[in-house]
Amino acid sequence: MTRRDVTALRPNDRRDKNVKKTMLRSAVVVSVATTAIVAGGLASVSANAAPLPASVSLPPYYSQLDLTGDAMVTADDLQIAGESLGSTTASPDWSSVAILDTDADGELTIIDLANLSQRIIYDDGPFELVEATVIDMQGAMNAGVASSQSITREYLDRIEAYDRAVVPGGSRPLNSIITVNPKALDIAKTADELRASQGMTSMLLGVPIALKDNYGTADMVTTGGCACWNENQTTTDASMVEGLRSDGAVILAKASLDEFAYGFVSEFSSFQEPGSTSLVASPYDTTKTAGGSSGGTGAAIAANLAAIGFGTDTGGSIRVPSSYNQLVGVRPTVGLASRDGIIPLALSQDTGGPMARSVIDAAVALDAVVGVDDADPVTARQQGLVPDSYTSFLDPNALQDARIGYVTSMIGTNTGTVRLFSEATAALTAQGATVVPVAPPAGFAAVLNEGSGSTNEFRHDLDAYIATHLGPAVEARTLTDILATDSFVTSRRPIYEARDAVTDATYEAWAGENGSHTTQIAAGKTLMTQTMEDLDLDAIVYPSTNAYGTQGTNMRLSPNTGMPSVTVPMGQTVEGESLPGSGVNLEFLGRDFDEGTLLGLAYAFEQTTGARTTPSLYGPLP
Repeated sequence: MTRRDVTALRPNDRRDKNVKKTMLRSAVVVSVATTAIVAGGLASVSANAAPLPASVSLPPYYSQLDLTGDAMVTADDLQIAGESLGSTTASPDWSSVAILDTDADGELTIIDLANLSQRIIYDDGPFELVEATVIDMQGAMNAGVASSQSITREYLDRIEAYDRAVVPGGSRPLNSIITVNPKALDIAKTADELRASQGMTSMLLGVPIALKDNYGTADMVTTGGCACWNENQTTTDASMVEGLRSDGAVILAKASLDEFAYGFVSEFSSFQEPGSTSLVASPYDTTKTAGGSSGGTGAAIAANLAAIGFGTDTGGSIRVPSSYNQLVGVRPTVGLASRDGIIPLALSQDTGGPMARSVIDAAVALDAVVGVDDADPVTARQQGLVPDSYTSFLDPNALQDARIGYVTSMIGTNTGTVRLFSEATAALTAQGATVVPVAPPAGFAAVLNEGSGSTNEFRHDLDAYIATHLGPAVEARTLTDILATDSFVTSRRPIYEARDAVTDATYEAWAGENGSHTTQIAAGKTLMTQTMEDLDLDAIVYPSTNAYGTQGTNMRLSPNTGMPSVTVPMGQTVEGESLPGSGVNLEFLGRDFDEGTLLGLAYAFEQTTGARTTPSLYGPLP
C-alpha cells in the first residue's frame, strides 16, 4: 500500500480530541496508578492501568527510587513511602527509606512523596503528540488519556495532512513517506489489548515506528526507493523489525530514501512513472534537502509523522539527515544489530540504527534491535558486550569526569559550525568533562580518505539479498534487469552500469578477507582505539555536518573504523552565518560496542543544552 492510500486507513469518526485535564490545587495533589496522594494522606482509587512487569528496562530516573526490588517505581513504593512519612535521620528505619529524601532535608515529607510519584510512568494530564517522547506516550497510555490506536491515528492524520502537501510557508512537499501500513491500526489495537491485560510490557509497546524503505516487512512492500521493486513483498521481516515487533511497536510506515541508499539527496522513484522521481525536503526549510540516504526517516521524525525512525548508515546516511533535521542518530558498531533482511549497499560498512527526537527514544529503540543473528555472522562479535538496557547509561551527570578529545582539523572553517562547536565544548566542560585536543596520529588521513564500498560491493551484496529475500513477484532480479526497466533514477544509469561491471575479482581484492578495504577498516579501528586508550578518552567529538552541507570527511571516521557514533543537536546557525536557522549536530565516536557510554554522554549534553527545535511549519493539526 502506498502513502497515497492513507485515507483508506482512517475511520469515519475522527479521534475524540477531548483529553482529561488535571489541576494542582492547594499544596499537592498527585494522581498515579492505583494510589492518590492528597495533602499528605494516602487514599485508594481505582486502577487506570495494570502494574508494570519487572521485565521492562527503565531509565535511571524512573527506577532509582525503587524500594521493592522490581527496578521501577509503582504504587507499592508509594505505599511504603506513605507509611514512612515523617521519618527523619534519627528514625531507626531511615536507612531503608533515605533514598526517597529527594530534597535532602533529612525528613520524608509530602514533597518527597510527590517527587516519588513523578517517577511512575503515568500521566493523566493533557497529551500533545508533537515532540512527545516514548516516556510521554507510555505515561499517557498507562493513564488512559491516550491509546496506541489514538496515537497511531493521529500520526496517520499528520502524514495525510503534511507529507505530500505544500504547507503554508513551505515551497515543496516533504515526500518523506513511501508506504503506510494498512494494518497499523489493527496492530495498535492489539497493543492496547496487551496493555489492558498485562500492563506496559515494553517501553515500545504501542509506539508507532517509521522504517527506511530498505528494511524488509512482511506487511508492506520494500522498494529500496526504486520503482523497479514496487512489488517487493517479502515473506518475512528484517531481523531488526522482528525485534521491534517483539517489543510491541507499531510499524506505521516506510520512509523515503535515496534510491538504493546511494547518496545524500534522498531522490527516489518508487511508485512513479519511468523517468519521474521525487526529492525529500527538510521540514525546517523545504527548499533544502533532508539529507540522505535516510532522508525520509529524518524528515518524518523531525516533522512528528512518527514516534521513532530507523535508518541505515554506510557512509553517513543516518547522521547526515539527523544533523540536517535536528535529530539524535545512532550509527551502531558493525555487528551490534543484524542487517539480515535489509537491502544492502556495502556490507563492509552497512549498519542500521535509530533516528529520534531525543536520546532517551534512541536508547529505548536500540534496546529492541540488538542481538546475535546467525543470518548475519558479524553479530557474533557482540557476545558478552551488550548491556541489559542502554537506558541504564542515561545519567544527566554522565559528563562529570569524562575525557573527550577532538581533532582540530575536523572542526573546519564554517563560521556557524566553528561557533557551535566552541559552545558545545564549553557546555561539555561546564558539565565536568575534560575536553582535550588530539594530534592526528600517523595514518589518520588514510582512515578519513578511505572510500565507500558502495561501488565495489553493491552488486555482490545485492545479489545475496535477491537470492534470499526478494519477493517472488519482482521481475527485475539482477542489476542488469533493473537497468533494462528504466524504472529507477535514470540520471544514475552510469553509476549503476559501473556497479554492474564490477567483477568478482575486483570485489575480492576490495572486500575479501585480505582485501584492501577490509585491511584499511581494521587498521583504522586499531589506530583510533589505540589513540583513545593512549589518551584515556571516553569519546572523540566533531561536527557531524555544516548547515545543510558536509564538513570535510568527518562522516567517514565511524564507517571507516566500524566504531559506533551518536550524533545529537548542538544548535542552529544565526544571522551573519551561512543559512541562518539551520541545525548542526555534535557527533560522539567511541570504542566498539560502547554505545552505552556514547548515549550517556549525548544524553547529558542534550539535557544541558536543549538544542533541538521543532519545525514551525509542521505544528499540531488544527
